Amino acid sequence: MSEAPALPPFAAIVVAAGKGLRAGQPLPKQFARWRGKAVVRHSVESLLDAGAKPLVIVVPENAEDAVGEALADLSGYEAVTGGDTRQQSVAKGLEAIGGADRVLIHDAARPDLPRAVIERVLHALNDHPGAIPVLPVADSLAQDTDGVMTGTVQREQLRRVQTPQAFRFDDIIAAHRAWTGEPNAGDDAQVLRAAGGTVALVPGEERLAKLTYAEDFVSEQPAMRTGMGFDVHKLAVGEELWLGGIQIEHDKGLAGHSDADVALHAIVDALLGAIGDGDIGTHFPPSDPQWKGASSDRFLVQAAKLVAEAGYNLSNIDLTIICEAPKIGPHRPAMRQRIAELLGVDIERISVKATTTERLGFTGRGEGIAAQAIATVIRS
Repeated sequence: MSEAPALPPFAAIVVAAGKGLRAGQPLPKQFARWRGKAVVRHSVESLLDAGAKPLVIVVPENAEDAVGEALADLSGYEAVTGGDTRQQSVAKGLEAIGGADRVLIHDAARPDLPRAVIERVLHALNDHPGAIPVLPVADSLAQDTDGVMTGTVQREQLRRVQTPQAFRFDDIIAAHRAWTGEPNAGDDAQVLRAAGGTVALVPGEERLAKLTYAEDFVSEQPAMRTGMGFDVHKLAVGEELWLGGIQIEHDKGLAGHSDADVALHAIVDALLGAIGDGDIGTHFPPSDPQWKGASSDRFLVQAAKLVAEAGYNLSNIDLTIICEAPKIGPHRPAMRQRIAELLGVDIERISVKATTTERLGFTGRGEGIAAQAIATVIRS
C-alpha cells in the first residue's frame, strides 16, 4: 500500500462551541455519539492523523467534562473557550495558535473528514490566501417573498460551501482582527474576502455533510445486521493450542501464521461480515510479517473497534467449535469469559458450543479443528 503524500505543515482549529439545539440530542451535538464515538472526535482524529500541529478545539464555556469524555486518550490538542458567535470563537482559536504558515478551520459538525479534501485545500494555498471545498447545486432555486415565488436563481454559478477552510495564517488572523461586518459571519471565507483576500474553490465531497437535525443522527444503515464466519486450521505436533482466547493443554496445537486460534478467527470474520468490511485476511494478511505468531486477541479487539466505528453495538455471538479432541466442555466457561472480555460485553452475549463430525472428514480424523460463528450487531 502506497503512503499518503506528504502535506505542508499546518495548524488547525475545530469549531465546537455551538449549542447544537436543532439536533435534538441530550447534549450539544458535537459531543453526541455518531458512528460509535463523539461527533467532535471524528474530525479531531482525522486532523491529528494528517499532521495538524498545533490543533485547537474551540468549545463552550464549562465544557471541560464533555471534552474530556469525548476525547479521552487523545493528545496533541488544546481546548479553548469560544465566544458568543462563530466569528468570535474562530478569532479566539487563531489567537490561541499564535502563529503558523497555514491553518485549517473546520466545523465539528462535519465529522466525516476525508484526507483528500485536506490535501486539496492546503495545496490551493500555494496560489491563494484562502481555499474552501465546495459542491455544485443540483436543485433548481427560487426566490421567496412572503411565501410566493418572485424569481429564479441561476444555479450554475452557485456552490455549496463546506469545511475545512484553509488560509494562510497571517492573512486570516488579520482579517478576523479587522472584521466589522455582521456579528456572526457565515464562514471564514467571508471574513477573508471582506479584507480583500481571494478564496480558491476546490472540490468537496458529499460525505462531508453537516449534522444539523435529529434525523441526521439516524443512520440509513439497517437497525440490525448479521455476519457469519468460518475457519479451519490443521493440528500439528509441537504447536501450542490456543482456542477461544485461552491456551489448552493438548498433544497437538493449531498451525498458522498467527497463533491460529480458529475460534477467534471465525468470530472476527463474523463481525467483519456483519458490517460488510472484508475478512480477517483483508485486515491482517498472512503475508505481513508483523502478524507472524501474533495473538488473535488483537484481531478480535480490532474487529470490535471497527464495528463500533461503523455505528453498531454487538448484540451476541454464537460460536460452534468442531473437533474430536480436545473436549471443549470443560473449557467453555473460560472461553466465554475471555471472549466477552475482549469484546467488552457481558458474558451472557457469548455462546460457545461444540460438536463432532462422528469421526468423518478431516476433523473426525483429528487432522484439524474448524469453527463457525454468527455475530449479530445492532445500530448504536
